[in-house]
Amino acid sequence: MFAEENTGNWFESVNHIPFEYTAEDTYVGDGDVQRGPNKSVRDFYENDSILHLVFTPRIKPGVLRIGAEWERLSFGLPDGAPLPDTLQSVGLVMGLDMQFSDSIIVRAEGQPGVYDTEFDDLSWDSFNFPFLIGGTYIYSPNLQLVLGVSIDIERKYPVLPAAGIRWKIASQWLLDAVLPTPRLQFEMSRDVSLYVGANVKQTSYRVPDDFGDSHGIPRLNHTILTYSELRTGAQPPAKSAINRTETSISIALTCATIRTVAPLTE
Repeated sequence: MFAEENTGNWFESVNHIPFEYTAEDTYVGDGDVQRGPNKSVRDFYENDSILHLVFTPRIKPGVLRIGAEWERLSFGLPDGAPLPDTLQSVGLVMGLDMQFSDSIIVRAEGQPGVYDTEFDDLSWDSFNFPFLIGGTYIYSPNLQLVLGVSIDIERKYPVLPAAGIRWKIASQWLLDAVLPTPRLQFEMSRDVSLYVGANVKQTSYRVPDDFGDSHGIPRLNHTILTYSELRTGAQPPAKSAINRTETSISIALTCATIRTVAPLTE
């Protein structure tokens, strides 16, 4: 996996608006996917690409989050596999971070956009509006408690609650046990950290009108697929600071990936 993340003010000389971005690409080979207890596809590769840009200006109610995100999942599937070889989405990111006291911070964020397998035959059914609401309680500088909920009415499980902690165990150890990217991090130096963790995602996509007919399963025409993935691995990011902008470039070792694809018709 190659990833580049940034949180800073590269546009400061132009408009003084802080922003954050992520450019990420992940390749997983010899993978498996499962649909139900008895249906699976073995030995295929996956390529996951993400572009994420969010501006974070401060306004009176809090910190506004406004931007866009694009993601494309491509699969090398065997011929005749009853699964799409591409899942992709593009949409807005609209949110607000609010501080209600010295100890309580709340984020509300939505990602309205198009979630589809093909962008050449879009309809209103391809549009979706998943959103999340989460809060952080700052118990102490070394311990924060996190509670939230993710809602997607087209997902197999529309409401997914989550809870976690962010605990600085020691001067060099940080336990960031918060979904969707829980991890244990060791700070080797100011510029280098090593972590082991996971990436959990579940997103729904609309397939084409003739998808089922072309794969011999008519009931899958124009249905919704919920793609779930649990990816674990280790990563040593190296950081550098240029003009008060922090950039991290990293290569990750993916140890295991578990995927599930569930049509809404089942």
